[in-house]
Amino acid sequence: MGAASDKYLKELLRRYSANFDITEDYALEGKVYPAYAQFFSLGEKYVLKKEAIIWSIRAYEHVLFIKTDSIDEKLLSELKMTMEQVMEPVLVRKGNKYPEKDHMCSYLTFVIISDTTPAPQVQKLIKSFSFDKGYLFNFRGHTEGRLGCVFLDSRNCVTNKAAKELKTLLTNNLKSLDGDKEEKVS
Repeated sequence: MGAASDKYLKELLRRYSANFDITEDYALEGKVYPAYAQFFSLGEKYVLKKEAIIWSIRAYEHVLFIKTDSIDEKLLSELKMTMEQVMEPVLVRKGNKYPEKDHMCSYLTFVIISDTTPAPQVQKLIKSFSFDKGYLFNFRGHTEGRLGCVFLDSRNCVTNKAAKELKTLLTNNLKSLDGDKEEKVS
């Protein structure tokens, strides 16, 4: 983990800061991550005045950033365990049995910045990574796990299916560091 990963993370956090609240050197259950980004959206429908709410929805995204020399099967299983046993109970349910009323969805995202490209079988595991949990038959919403991995040596990135729209951001961030033109995102 060197200057290249620091530079990539700094630029990525700058891009995230437009819509997310960023905390650097974030500690979660005893482990420190280089950064944490949180997004919250509230949507409401009401009649005549704001006190007469017909419905309300809350959507969240929690992003933990990781810098590493390499990605292997052990790291991926640790991330899955962290998502299930730490992020979901602490960040989504906040220690309760279910998320708050009007919770629609929460995305739990890991962005891994790796100095080296992993083996093809590990890239396959990244693409098949999944985490999905519903609450009260989805009446209290659901939580979905997203994983985006950037490989600085090959200037490539791989995501799981849930994070496919994240790939454009990660790729554009690589291109901006190289001084290339970015793709237009519609």
